[in-house]
Parts: sequence; C-alpha cells; structure tokens
Amino acid sequence: MRKYNHQKIEKKWQKKWLEEGIYEPDLKKAKRPFYNLMMFPYPSAEGLHIGNVYAFVGSDIYGRFMRMQGRNVFEPIGLDGFGIHSENYALSIGQHPAKLAKRTEKNFYRQLQMIGNGFAWNERLETYDPEYYKWTQWVFVQMFKHGLAYRKKAEVNWCPSCKTVLADEQVISGECERCKAKVIHKELEQWFFKITKYAERLLKDLDKIDWSEKVKIAQRNWIGKSEGTIIRFNVKCQMPNVKIDVFTTRVDTIFGCTYVVVAPEHEIISNLKSQISNLQEVEKYVKRAKEKSDLERTDLAKEKTGVELKGIKAVNPFNNDAVPIFVADYVLAGYGTGAIMAVPAHDERDWEFAKKYNLPVKQVIIPAKSKAQISNVKSNPKFKSQIKVFVEDGILVNSGEFTGLTSAAARNEMAKWLSQKKIGGRKTSYRLRDWLISRQRYWGPPIPMIKCKKCGWQPVPEKDLPVKLPFIKDFKPLGKGESPLASVEKFYKVKCPKCKGEACRETDVSDTFLDSAWYYFRYPSLNSKNTKLPVSSFHDRDQMIRGKKKGEGYLELPWNKEIIDKWLPVDMYIGGAEHAVLHLLYTRFITKVFYDWGLINFDEPFEKFRAHGLIIKDGAKMSKSRGNIVIPDEYIKVFGADALRMYLMFLGPFANGGDFRDSGIAGITRFLNRAYKLKSKIQNPKSKTTCKSQISNKNLEKLLHQSIKKVTEDIERLQYNTAISQLMILVNEMEKQPAISLKDYKTLLLLLAPFAPHITEELWQSLRNLIRNKLRNSTFKSIHLQSWPKYDSKKIEEEAFELVVQINGKVRDSFQVPMDISKKRAISLTLERKNVMSRIEGREIKKIIFVPKKLINIVV
Repeated sequence: MRKYNHQKIEKKWQKKWLEEGIYEPDLKKAKRPFYNLMMFPYPSAEGLHIGNVYAFVGSDIYGRFMRMQGRNVFEPIGLDGFGIHSENYALSIGQHPAKLAKRTEKNFYRQLQMIGNGFAWNERLETYDPEYYKWTQWVFVQMFKHGLAYRKKAEVNWCPSCKTVLADEQVISGECERCKAKVIHKELEQWFFKITKYAERLLKDLDKIDWSEKVKIAQRNWIGKSEGTIIRFNVKCQMPNVKIDVFTTRVDTIFGCTYVVVAPEHEIISNLKSQISNLQEVEKYVKRAKEKSDLERTDLAKEKTGVELKGIKAVNPFNNDAVPIFVADYVLAGYGTGAIMAVPAHDERDWEFAKKYNLPVKQVIIPAKSKAQISNVKSNPKFKSQIKVFVEDGILVNSGEFTGLTSAAARNEMAKWLSQKKIGGRKTSYRLRDWLISRQRYWGPPIPMIKCKKCGWQPVPEKDLPVKLPFIKDFKPLGKGESPLASVEKFYKVKCPKCKGEACRETDVSDTFLDSAWYYFRYPSLNSKNTKLPVSSFHDRDQMIRGKKKGEGYLELPWNKEIIDKWLPVDMYIGGAEHAVLHLLYTRFITKVFYDWGLINFDEPFEKFRAHGLIIKDGAKMSKSRGNIVIPDEYIKVFGADALRMYLMFLGPFANGGDFRDSGIAGITRFLNRAYKLKSKIQNPKSKTTCKSQISNKNLEKLLHQSIKKVTEDIERLQYNTAISQLMILVNEMEKQPAISLKDYKTLLLLLAPFAPHITEELWQSLRNLIRNKLRNSTFKSIHLQSWPKYDSKKIEEEAFELVVQINGKVRDSFQVPMDISKKRAISLTLERKNVMSRIEGREIKKIIFVPKKLINIVV
C-alpha cells in the first residue's frame, strides 16, 4: 500500500467538516455543553508561528476527546487584533493598522483552518470590529456608572519606546512587556478601574478554582496581601498638623525606629517645599529616581541611596523621639502608604542604609530563648554599628511598657494602643494597584467618555455606541502624553450628552487587555438577536438604567443570558502562564463585576485553566529578533497537519513545552504511514477463510485495553506525549500480527483521532466498504462524532504478580505467583522459600497476614 496523500486528504476533510457543521453545536438546545476555549491570538505579525500552533492543537485535542465522550463541544476562535502589538508591527512595515488587519485576518484564518482544529467558525470575532468594540465601550460605560472607573493624576509607568502608559502588570522586570524598553515614571491624568476593590475576593477565590498552580501562585504574589499596622507620625516643622502615615508588618520594632523614609513621589515633598532647607538637592534626587524602574529601585543587590529632608523631622508617637526623614528610591509610592519606619537593628535593608549614612541603631528585639536575660538588659539606644541584624520574632527590650512581651503579643497590644489614640491601628495592605486603562495610542477602542466644563465627565449614551475609531493617516504615537486622536478636531469636538453644551471627547483608547477580558462572553451570542434583559433583574438597577428614558424597561446586553447560563463558565481554558497577572487576572475581575451587577450567575470565568509550555528553537525562546521564528505553513505542506500536530505534542508534557527540531517530524510521518498501511491487515468479516486465532490474539487484546485506559488518562492529564508513545506501542504490536480485526483497527483509529483528525477520518470512512452494504449510503457520520472506546478492566489485569514476603514487617523476599492464588497456597509456597526458612527456623510463628495481590507478612 502506498503512502497516504496528506495534502489531498486534509483539504478534503476540512471542507467536508465545514459543510457538515460537525463542530457547530446547537447553542440553545445542547444537552451536555462543554465550552473548550483557548487564548485567542493577537496578530502582531503576518501570521501564526509554531508556538501558536502548539497551544491551539493542545487545546483542540482535549476538545475532540470531550466531544467523543458525548459532550456538545463549543470551540470558538477569533483575533485579538486591537492594541500596541498590532500597531507596532504596522508601524514597522509602514502600513496602516486598519488595512493591515484586513490582510492579516485572511492569512491567520487560512492558517488556523490548515491545522485541522475543530473550530466553530460561525462564531468567530475580531476585537477591531465595531460590532465587537461597541460592547467593550459598553463595559467601560457601566464601570463608570458603578463607580469602578475613575480618572486621576498619578505617577504612572511610561514606555518611551511605545510612547504610552502601561499598567503595573505590563511592566516585567522593569521593562515594557511588549517591546522590552526600560520603563520610567511620569505624572499624567489617566483612567483607572478599581480592581483593588476586589483584591480580597480575587485572592480568596483562588482556592476554589481548578487552575495551574503556578498561575495561582503568581496571582497570590501579585495581589500581595500583607497584614500589618498603620502608624501616624507627626511632622515637626513650621506648619501645623502635618502627618506621615507609615505601614509596617513589624510594629513590635517601633521603639527601634531611628529614621523614616518616604518614596520620591510622596506628597510631603511637594507640600513642604518651603520647609525643606535642601530642596534643590532633594528635587534633583527625585528626578533621577523617577527615571528608574521599580525593579531597579527595589533591587536588594544594589546599594541603597537617599537624601535627608533637612528642616523637618518625624515624631515617633510611642516615645516622642524626633527622627530624620529621608527620601529614598527603594520605597515605592504604590505599596502601603509610600512611607516606612526604618528599624536598622531588625531589617537588613534599613541596616545597610543606616551604616551608609551613619544613623543610630537601636536593638529592641532579642531571641525568645534569652527571656531570662531581659532583667539584665540595660536601655542602650546607641548599640555599636557592628550589631548583628535580628529579623525574627522574639522578646521586646528597650520598648517602654511593652518590654518583655513576645513580638506577637506586642503587635496586638500596640495596634490596640494606636487605635485608642486614633493615630493608627490594624491595616491590611495589598501590592495590587488599580488597573490603568488609558493608552495614548491610535489602534484601540476610543474611551467612551466626554468632558464638559459644566457637567464634568459624562459617559457616551449606550444608544450612541460604538464611538468609532476614525481612519487617520498619521497614526504614529505622539509621545506627549496624548493620543494621535487629540489632533483630530472632528473627533474630539462634541456636545455634552447631558447639557448639550460644547464639550470634548476623550482621545485616549483603552488597554487591549480590556478587549480580551470579556470576549468569552461574546462568542456564544454572536448570532443571537435576543440580548435584552429586563432592568428589574439587575442587582444594581439604578445604576444600570441611569441615563435611560422613562418607561424603558429593558437593557441591551452583549450576550444572550439564556445561552450564557447554559454554556458558561468556560469548562476548559488553555493558554500561556505569562498572562497570569495580565489577562487571567483581569478576566477574573471583570467576571466578578458582572456577577455583582446581576448579569451572570457565576463569579469565576474558567472552571479549569491549564498553562501550556513554551516551544523553543535550538535551545532558545523563539523571537523575531533572534530570527528563529518557525512558520507552520511549509511543514504542513511537506509533512501534513496531522504529522505536525503529533510531533508538537510528542516533544514533551504539554505543560512543559519542548525544543522544535526539523529532524524530529520525520519519525511521526513514518508512524502515520504505518498506521495507514495497517488497514491492509484487516480480515474481511465476510471472508470464509478468516482464521479466528489470527484476529483474537490475547496479547493484542490485553494491550488494546491497556492502551484505551492509558490514552484516556493521559489526555485527561494533558500528557499527550505519553499517550502518543502508547499508540506507537499498539501499532508495533498490530504490525506483528498476520491479521487484525476490523474492531481492533477501529479502536486504534478512535484513539488516534484527537491527535491526527484528517488521516483517521479518511481511514474511518474507507472502512465502510468492509461492513454491511446497507451502511454504504448512510448519512455521513464523522469519526469525531463517534463514542470514545471503553476498556474492560478484567482484560488488563496481569496473570501473575510479585508477592512480597515480610517477616515482622521487614521485606525479606519476593517471587512471582498467579494472580488468583489462594491464601493457603501462598503460605505453603512462602514457607518453602530458602530466604524465609533460614530466618524463621527455630522461631515460633505467631500469625501470618496475607494481603491478596500484594504481600504476605509472617509474624514470629
């Protein structure tokens, strides 16, 4: 039998699947819905690379498996086409992003069709389609109405290369997550979403979702919950009632505070300019600090720098000591209160700083084992600088009325004292900051807000959405803190929706991560017209109907609630772990917001999330700069999509990724050809010469059922590489047989189908010629709609097992015995063993314990 023609076969079945709609579930009538979703691609270049294919195929295999388990699988696809990735690429090739999007869209979908995934093509979406971003803008409007969107002037992350602000989550190791440029700080007025309001829920609910643990850990660390204490220090200066609030997790060390440090952005610097005698030196330092990334500022390996704010002091409320105030870049404005109390005897970072600037060191905590020494410890606020830093909990010394308490008890009592004095108390702090939404770019959904001098900020009425992005020739970012849309007078000059007076439209566009924070809601409802819901059903009715005319009793939604209730939350979501605190955190936030508004009946978007591994090339991460991007087209042309799919999945565990090497795919191609040729070994069931002994080999039968079990369990765990290995073992055994049964071969094809959908469909349909004539003209039924095979546990049991022999609980021997051996026979054989006889000779046997199929223990 000659090799199969993969090009002909794959194109044929892709067309047939599309015509038959076998991957299009009835979204309204589905009885066992299963929403199988993958992170959709953003077209930052001309097309897909092999890393995209790896992620999509891994997700598709799971979806195909669940479909054969009898689930109604919905596997949609689209393009996350707005945003800086796409815009930067358009700038690099000198083409307008709107024109580029139309061209790349065709290529992306062509490639996605080539890989053979079971996509529901009727529900595809693109984020740059006005019919989609109308609803992204709708989400923004609702956030504003509910008080979750606000505008403020703040220090923000600025990428000088992309010429736009970035959310904290988009700064990775001090660099822009897109272009890797060094991020600096800039003060701008921007739009934010109050994700911090949901910090505790986002943290707590991680315990109830089935997600990859590394993603959950990343989110816990990013949210960064700290239980501590707020302490209010009075500022000693010529102005009355000036305070500094500091946050600390170690209030028990307060009596060892010898200085206070504020972040370069702290308001006290600008508020007390007239009081700071070395203002010029301070401002010069602040300017340099703002040019550093947060990572550079907090790097423990780097020498700490700072400048004293001369002319003012901070007064410790516990002992009234006046201590110097420093500005230092290792303190961040976004964490706690932007100010810390420094205790060099009990903090290594403070210790290094104190040594450099010759500041006092006061020891106020000693190890708990030294409690007996407390009475002998004299108050000594000037310990030598050689003192060893002690950072653990212990016993308080030199701490006034709190001396002698344990650290834990002191924290409790000191927090009470602060609360009673109304100068502080217990406080929970989070590392998480509000989501910065504004972007000073062109390619994105315009933020639907209007500024009126009389009425302030007003949302664009829902009936006027979408605010369409105008086509402008000069779309290059200005780098001046505003979008190119700010130069388009026809766009920004508008009437106020409230008073109808002259007003100005917001010219920034929203962060592309807002586009993808809710897209999974839109997919199932793309072709549904019933998207209205009575306003009476909303939890926050007054906010949802704000701005609507009297008598309007319905609110149009981005989705059909009946369909949403049936299909969401998403059953399985697969994507990259690099989005742990970007897309994955934002989606959880938006879902909880929708739940609170009464729009949905669940508050987590994805029941199960699994992070896939990274595909590298010759040991290095794929990137355009390295020139090692692998485009799938040529590999599909030469080897076929099935071979490429299986090769990628065979590289290693799906969660780990692997190294793509050109030579490896040839082995998979040979395997598929061998599976194809096995068809010639099938004995015709109608043949009178069929030899039953040839097609009922016990070893093959046993291996077949073992294979069903292993492949099933491996797919469930996304261990695709070991599932493929088992299929190879099965094919090897089948090749050894003089003949194989039709039933056994069909089982092989069913197990192989999720991995190699085209060749298995071709072989499955060709088998119809080997069965009864009445089925030859039956309605087409794809292999991918067949039931997944089941194994018989009795047929995979071993005929013998290793009986472990213990004497007084210690293993002394083992030997093979029949699986169904009786206790009497097991004891008899054991007592005949030389190793056993020599150890029990002359000793009394008290009892013998027999555990079937495991062990025998002789107690002497």
